[in-house]
Amino acid sequence: QVQLVESGGGLVQAGGSLRLSCAASGRIFSINAMGWYRQATGKQRELVARSGGSTSYADSVKGRFTISRDNAKKTVYLQMNNLKPEDTAVYYCNADVRTSGFSPLDAWGQGTLVTVSS
Repeated sequence: QVQLVESGGGLVQAGGSLRLSCAASGRIFSINAMGWYRQATGKQRELVARSGGSTSYADSVKGRFTISRDNAKKTVYLQMNNLKPEDTAVYYCNADVRTSGFSPLDAWGQGTLVTVSS
């Protein structure tokens, strides 16, 4: 019913930048919030940044990452600057959606790998 497609991951050296994108499509009536989570090998998935009524960031990325949204395109972006090896993880897009049938849905993307080399 609802698909989230991420792009923009890859390999970058420490200190470099990447921009992730996530586009939502399908039977969407509205999107309340969109955000990014990440999961490093052997660790639990954690919130990176979220944009809804307010914007929030993990302490570890404050000042380096910026989340933004294009509501007309149903797209969320994550600009990641000054990347560190500890930012290496699979990054997942998440959206708090109300479907066209007015049902709430917590949607997830398939994930995109970000690797930061030292």
